Amino acid sequence: MSDKALSIGIFYGSTTCYTEMAAEKIQAQLNALFDDDLVEMHNIKDVNLSKTREFDVVLFGISTWDFGELQEDWESHWDDVYRLDLSGKIIALFGLGDQLGYGDWFQDALGMLHDAIAPMDCRIIGYWPNQGYEFAESKALTEDKSQFVGLSLDDENQYDQSEQRIADWCEQLLLELAD
Repeated sequence: MSDKALSIGIFYGSTTCYTEMAAEKIQAQLNALFDDDLVEMHNIKDVNLSKTREFDVVLFGISTWDFGELQEDWESHWDDVYRLDLSGKIIALFGLGDQLGYGDWFQDALGMLHDAIAPMDCRIIGYWPNQGYEFAESKALTEDKSQFVGLSLDDENQYDQSEQRIADWCEQLLLELAD
């Protein structure tokens, strides 16, 4: 990282507040790690995704609904994702899903978001190991299937692990940003 403080924006969609709560925890953790209040949060229900251009680092939070579907705010703005200019940006993703109730579609929306932005001229960080989860299928796995394309949270079945996963992921982001 340079001496100049990075501007960091979290953009999320949340229907039941779980993704919003995860975003708040990530914001607090990153602000503590940077010893500064430089992380801004934006609910995509209220803010246009084009606001991402104001940030050096962009974190996207998305949840998977039902049988591999997008959360409603993301679904409403899905076409906007493809119009984003993420050139030169550093991107990290986090997702929420239910691995037991919807194990055939676990974190699929996270994978769909990754696939939409991966071809853009950006650097994606924050890939997350898939150990410690029980699911059948996921579109959010890397090609070798060893990692998720972002932090994977399951507040339905593994709520007790979310705090530590968020803390570990934020530490990981800090290290990857330093590279």
